Amino acid sequence: MLIFGFDALRQNPEGFAAILAAYVVAVVTGIAFHEFSHALTALELGDGTAARQGRVSLNPFRHLDPLGTALLFFVGFGWGKPTPVSPGNLRYGHRIGSAIVSAAGPLSNLVFALIAAFAIRLGIVDYVNPYSLNVLRYAGPGDLFVSAVLSLNILLGVFNLIPIPPLDGFKVVQGIVPREVANVLDSLAPWGPGLLMLFFMLSLLTGGAINPIGDIMGPFVDHVAEALL
Repeated sequence: MLIFGFDALRQNPEGFAAILAAYVVAVVTGIAFHEFSHALTALELGDGTAARQGRVSLNPFRHLDPLGTALLFFVGFGWGKPTPVSPGNLRYGHRIGSAIVSAAGPLSNLVFALIAAFAIRLGIVDYVNPYSLNVLRYAGPGDLFVSAVLSLNILLGVFNLIPIPPLDGFKVVQGIVPREVANVLDSLAPWGPGLLMLFFMLSLLTGGAINPIGDIMGPFVDHVAEALL
């Protein structure tokens, strides 16, 4: 996150530039693959809404939201351009069809992370901490890039599976709980974005001392990383 990187920029501009480049590529490809997977899954389930808008594409420019991308780089919280879906067109019904489409995005990020992990496990590259400037003393560009892809896609996948609207995990949960419970959750959906913003603001304002999102994600991110590596 650039908001926390200005000291690093002054101390080690070359290292900062290398890590930033790896981060940019990892985030852009991760978001593009995530939204592409939503669009492709919706098409396979009978809804061509996203396809008609050119979203069944790996071209990042079709999926990046300018404000969401900028915030992601500066404060660590952002979004891609939402993939349009008409749930009434989906096979398996509104709830289950929407759940499958929603799950496809975060799962695609975990698949992307798995591919990066194979390169590391096969010894093609070494895993390094992509958030530390100190790694520039020994890390090659390939090590840095693959490690950033692995780390960022795990974060994107786990974060989007949190069951708070408008994150994908909310619709996944709605698709598997009884209809009565799903209806109750639907009534709570408008509060989700404000709740997410509150959680992130608490983390920023307290320097991470109060970090609900990190507390939720941390154990899952660690377990996924351990399983892949």
